[in-house]
Amino acid sequence: MSDRSERGPLWLPLLWLLVVAVLGWHQWQFWQSPRLDSDVFALLPQDEQQPAAQRAMKQLAEQGERRVVVMLGGADWERVRQAAQRFDHALQAQQAGLQPVQDVVPSDQVMSFYAPWRDVLLTDAQRAFLPLADASALAAQALGRLHGFSTGQPTTWQADPLGLWSSWWAERGGLTAARPRDGLLWVKESGAGREWAVLLYETQGSAFRFDGQRRWADALVHAESAARGDLGAGLTVLAAGVPLHAEAGAAQGNQEMNTIGWGSLLAVIALVLATFRAAGPMLLIAVSLVIGCAAGLSATVLVFGQVHLLTLVFGASLVGVAEDFGIHYFASRLGTPDQPRWALMRHLLPGLLLALATSVLGYLVLAVVPFPGLRQMALFSAVGLTAAFATAVCWFPWLDRGQLQDGRFAQSIASSLGHWPVLTRARLWIALVILAIVCAVGLARLQVNDDLRQLQSSPPALMRAQMAVGRLLQMPSPAQFFLVQGRTEDEVLSREEALKQALTSWQAQAPQPGGPIGVSAVSDWVPSRQRQDDNHALTQARETAVLQAVGSVVGEDLRRPAFATQALTVSQWLASPASSGLRAQWLGAQDEGFASVVLIRGLSQQTQAQALRELAPTLAGVQWVDRPNDISELMGRFRVTMTWLLGLGHGLVLLTLYLRFGRAAWRAWLPCALGSLVCVAVLGLLGEPFQLFNLLALMLLLGMGVDYGIFLLEHPGEQQAHAWLAVLLGAISTGLSFGLLALSSTPALRAFGLTLLIGLTLVCLLAPTMRLIHQTDKTERGNS
Repeated sequence: MSDRSERGPLWLPLLWLLVVAVLGWHQWQFWQSPRLDSDVFALLPQDEQQPAAQRAMKQLAEQGERRVVVMLGGADWERVRQAAQRFDHALQAQQAGLQPVQDVVPSDQVMSFYAPWRDVLLTDAQRAFLPLADASALAAQALGRLHGFSTGQPTTWQADPLGLWSSWWAERGGLTAARPRDGLLWVKESGAGREWAVLLYETQGSAFRFDGQRRWADALVHAESAARGDLGAGLTVLAAGVPLHAEAGAAQGNQEMNTIGWGSLLAVIALVLATFRAAGPMLLIAVSLVIGCAAGLSATVLVFGQVHLLTLVFGASLVGVAEDFGIHYFASRLGTPDQPRWALMRHLLPGLLLALATSVLGYLVLAVVPFPGLRQMALFSAVGLTAAFATAVCWFPWLDRGQLQDGRFAQSIASSLGHWPVLTRARLWIALVILAIVCAVGLARLQVNDDLRQLQSSPPALMRAQMAVGRLLQMPSPAQFFLVQGRTEDEVLSREEALKQALTSWQAQAPQPGGPIGVSAVSDWVPSRQRQDDNHALTQARETAVLQAVGSVVGEDLRRPAFATQALTVSQWLASPASSGLRAQWLGAQDEGFASVVLIRGLSQQTQAQALRELAPTLAGVQWVDRPNDISELMGRFRVTMTWLLGLGHGLVLLTLYLRFGRAAWRAWLPCALGSLVCVAVLGLLGEPFQLFNLLALMLLLGMGVDYGIFLLEHPGEQQAHAWLAVLLGAISTGLSFGLLALSSTPALRAFGLTLLIGLTLVCLLAPTMRLIHQTDKTERGNS
């Protein structure tokens, strides 16, 4: 071993040491302030054909990304008010990073802003009533208001003799359920006899503290206990908001990453110790795994700028795959203990490279689907697996010292191959017929599900609270809305008004299932120029006549005060307090004009959403955006596309194997193909829904499962026993890894893990039955 050629080139491990040092520095920098993301929509495809819709989704999400809403409800308002005060005091005492938000703009400020345009602000009912109203009746109404005038009116009598503005404000107030009361926001729940106090908080600091703690959620639970007092079960407390979902996702991600990552690592360590009975292989394989995960994380952060929590959870399963290179090396060392380390690595390198190529191909196919989350997972895994491979090739021959003991555990696994049946041609056809029957029954029961909710992993209690808060506050959905576009700002406002009129007509035609729906639009607060002109002409004519009639009765010359001569514009509205909480609905200038969002409240039935989808094309410049439904449809389309890609991938892998193994290539490929098909049938028999993520797992199974056949074909004859040892150890550790992934609370990851667990088990059972036996080596490998 003193011969330089046996030791290998020194520059290779030193170069890799430099790369690892850079990785270590980057990891230190990253974990000082980790850029993590748990937003489900960040996983979804970015539709480049609809940039306005993407911008709308982003603006609406940013509006509430730091807001937490707490609602306390009970039958008696006074007791609810006291409970709300106790809740707020207890929460502030904890200093948990939830600060109260004074979000209510004083009404006098808003009214002062609108006062110059009072004469152009009319409700639809007023616009329909005024042209037809009797002049004498209007004069009598105005005279009655003059004599019974209240100081609570929003303006002077002479500026609004018919009281039109009060009705306009009342209609605007109906756009939100919360009202000021006793220094709090108050909601009356109709039909239930309950009254609710609403508390608003804003988070301080990041939700992505990747330490497994739920500081905000725990603080809210403690404050709830303090608020209950003597109310007990009579008080209901609801908490909702994006930060709570993000914190729950971070805590869940931390738990799952630890469970999957450390669980896989401990399983690998236990297998290596039991097999090789030495600390050296265990430490070297652990080092390769750590370097692989670090490299995958660094590459993901450098390319995407941040990393999603589900990418970390998925990446933790890499532990169960990346150890295959190290296990194969040390298993071969057991079989050829006298062979020099570098000579052994050079002998193994073609097979290891082929296994790496097929596995990385399986991961990179994930990047074909335009899901940012899947692309992150693909990059993380492909780079991580390559780094683990490089660590084994560059360092293992240098750092591997001492002799390995071929213990009883390793001997029993290696010798078990001799008892494994090899399928002859007749047996193979019998096995294929049996598997075909199983597949026919399973595939007939298979159910397809492309629902977007399979990506959702928030706690059910938090989801129920979020839905209840949305219902009580009549909050519109930020994922289902109308996108209105036009060449000018005024055209957008006009098209909003046309949309609202169409919605009114649609609801008037027949009662809608699920109850009436409401809208929130910028044109509710800033009418179009044409509507302002029409309203101005209408109010000027009617109010001037009324003032003249009343003046003749009271013997005074009553004149209408001057109002703004210029129309109210969106830019003026955006710069005022009146637009607080609504600015996100105005998207402003786009590539070809302007755009806004019209939000929908009370949308509770799928039939309603379908009707709105059908309504949009009938109106100029109006588009219905239903993000959950659109993504579900997209996932269905990609499921079909990936089915064809999976078939193409099997063809390419078989061709690659043929270039290496000749006519024996089918022996490495067929176990994987049959395992994939039977796996789908088993999912059908288990009643598991089939979705895009099952299909992506099958693509990954192609990359990993074919490795088992490759290792067995690369080492025919006497070496095959220790190749089988490497295959079985790798399959067990990989199966444990993805088996733990099947425990994830995220349905998509659970489906992914379960598919790979079943598929890898089937491939591992089938691969040795199709291996080459020593007598046929020369025959079948002759064309390689």
